[in-house]
Amino acid sequence: MIDGSTPLDPAGDARALKRAYSCFPSGVVAVCRSTPTVGDGSGGELIGMSASAFSTVSLDPPLVSVSVRRESATWPLLRDAQALGVSVFAAHQGQVCRQLAGPPAERFSGVEPLVHDSGAVFVPDAAAHLVCTVFEEVPAGDHTIVLLRIDALRSDPGVDPLVFHASTFRALEARRTADG
Repeated sequence: MIDGSTPLDPAGDARALKRAYSCFPSGVVAVCRSTPTVGDGSGGELIGMSASAFSTVSLDPPLVSVSVRRESATWPLLRDAQALGVSVFAAHQGQVCRQLAGPPAERFSGVEPLVHDSGAVFVPDAAAHLVCTVFEEVPAGDHTIVLLRIDALRSDPGVDPLVFHASTFRALEARRTADG
C-alpha cells in the first residue's frame, strides 16, 4: 500500500512507469484474420496477435480500442483486412494468449481457430467474439491506438475473462456486497 511518504518517481523512468501501469488490471484479447483463400481452394494464412491494452469505447457507433506497438511486425499484416476477429480470452486461455504473443510461425500451433465468412478469425471458447473493421488509427507515443468498429458479435458474460495484472494472469472473484 502506498502512503504519502513514498517518494514519486519521474515519469521518464521506464521501469517505474511499467510498474505503475502493471497496477491496472486489463482484459486480454486476440486480434486475428485469415488471408483470402488461394485459387486451389486451400485455406488462407492465419495472422494474429495478443493484446493487453484493450478497452470498450462507444455504444454508438459500437467501438473498442486496442493499443499496438509501433514496431509491431504483425499489425501491418492485420490493418488492411476486410474484417478482424477480436476474441476476449477466457480465464483458462493463458497459454493460448502467450502463444499468440510468441513467434509468428507458432502462434496457431495446436489451436483450431474459428474462421468467419468475412475472414475474421476467432479463438474458440473465448468469452466474446467481435467481428471488427478498422475505424481509425491514432498515433500515441510508441504505440498506435486502433479504434475498431464492431460489425457483429457473440458473447457469454458467464465465462470468466482472462485478466492481466502485475505482469501475470489473474482470476476475478465475485464479491457480494451488504446490499446485494
